[in-house]
Amino acid sequence: MKTPLIALLALVATPAAAHVVAAPDTARAGAYAAIAFRVGHACATGDATLKVRIEIPDGVASARPQVKPGWTYTLERGPDPKAAPTAITFEGRLPDEAFDDFAVLMKLPVAGERLVFPVVQTCEKGESQWTEVADPARPDEKLSRPAPVVTLIPAPISADAAPAAHHH
Repeated sequence: MKTPLIALLALVATPAAAHVVAAPDTARAGAYAAIAFRVGHACATGDATLKVRIEIPDGVASARPQVKPGWTYTLERGPDPKAAPTAITFEGRLPDEAFDDFAVLMKLPVAGERLVFPVVQTCEKGESQWTEVADPARPDEKLSRPAPVVTLIPAPISADAAPAAHHH
């Protein structure tokens, strides 16, 4: 009887492994953080991943991709060429049986609760769009293609930031 249970657990665990997730999924607001976007596999069996496009949310002051041997990257920017990228696309080849991390060093915003990073994974045949965002009114809703999320931890209030006391 153990075999069916193990098979069932394997089936339940498989879809979660395919999601693109942010690691770590928490970071201090206003700090620099290296976040890796971990790509499992969501392509068809035997189909390699060829591109991973990560959208950078508003409020991120800078975003620098980590160089990956065998992969190239391109930065998309808005009208201001000196502004932080709006998206980073890595191109290379990730075989079906493997996973990889695509790291980005970012200067995070000082305010906010969470950052959502929509990701599009392009495969040899098709693509997977990891772009679904949970509805705050339905926190238990299960998403089939959730976007990676980083929860911001409020920065501690320093003595320098506190208003100065005036003595008369």
